Amino acid sequence: MKKLKLFALLFFCSGIVYYVIDQNIPQVVTHSLVSQYRNLVSNAPLSKKERDLRYSSEKFYRSTLLRSRFNGGIIVARNGKIVFEAYNGNERIKYGKPIDSATSFHLASVSKTITGMAMLKLLQEKKRSVDEQVQSFIPEFPFTGISVRNLLSHRSGLPNYVYFVEKFGWDTHRFITNADILTMMIQYKTQLDVGRPNAYFDYCNTNYVILALIIERLSGVSYKNYLKTAFFEPLGMNQTFVFSMDQSDQVLPSYKNNNRLETFMFLDAVYGDKNIYSSLRDMVRWDMALYDTVQFPLSMQEEAFKGYSYERKGVKNYGLGWRLYELPTGKKIVYHNGWWHGNNTVFSRLPQDSTVIIVLGNRFNRSIYQAKRIAGIFDGYGIDLQEDD
Repeated sequence: MKKLKLFALLFFCSGIVYYVIDQNIPQVVTHSLVSQYRNLVSNAPLSKKERDLRYSSEKFYRSTLLRSRFNGGIIVARNGKIVFEAYNGNERIKYGKPIDSATSFHLASVSKTITGMAMLKLLQEKKRSVDEQVQSFIPEFPFTGISVRNLLSHRSGLPNYVYFVEKFGWDTHRFITNADILTMMIQYKTQLDVGRPNAYFDYCNTNYVILALIIERLSGVSYKNYLKTAFFEPLGMNQTFVFSMDQSDQVLPSYKNNNRLETFMFLDAVYGDKNIYSSLRDMVRWDMALYDTVQFPLSMQEEAFKGYSYERKGVKNYGLGWRLYELPTGKKIVYHNGWWHGNNTVFSRLPQDSTVIIVLGNRFNRSIYQAKRIAGIFDGYGIDLQEDD
């Protein structure tokens, strides 16, 4: 009887220990473990917290996404384990192949998270500083005092190319490239409205166009090839690639809310700020890689995932390629949303709870941006989470 009581006590204590770990300890992922997650864990037994997470995810999927004519996929994972995964609709809305785990979506501005981490990784490899001025990498860049950190954190003061290239006469029947944008910045230097570097936060796609050019100058290869060899191939992200216009008839099309096809236009050849395609499962692999302290040392992660703009009060901020919710409870959501043509995307990480929430769609749908509400099952996220794109 005494042995039976002792066994019961040990079983009870081990359960408490498991519960505490399950609730509070984020997983630190080593380089070798990341390679194991090339084959993601699914259909595995779930802990109590993971069952709660699955319930919250499915409730959001059914009550919010499906009711808003969602065309896309959602995946929620914890410690690399898929807790919930669902797909709805067809690649071409009314016909064709159903959307599934192999479907590659345009990530829109979620691409910035990959551009940003690639820039930090490359700087470390080349023993260069994030605080070096852009002109030390691109000598012909026409503005002084702007650092790589300013570009990454949207504190450069640069104007958005999405608006100024047409203003200065670009022929909208021709696709514009990153190099063309740089040339226009040089040509119209005195006419561009450029703010004082590091004076304020101003979300601006031009920053990430220039970062992509720096990646190319520093690596000696194209942006597309650098990401392929540095991230996509090693991590087994086989459905992930940088788009180029010669693939325009091969990639997933996007649609307006009324099912009208969004056609390609003159800004669609620009990369760095957008133009990475990926699948939901590949984005779980990307999330797992971000815990890898060999590929991304803790010092790099700390720099990337902290806020740099405190001019205005509130919980919203921006790191180095990442939007942030820095909550009064001490919890943090490290995320990015995206919107390009009919593509809406959400990539939300809860590092303290080892959880990632990913929603990708190719028919315009603002309901996708509400996905962060799934985080409500964890303590410390009880706040109205606003939209960003």
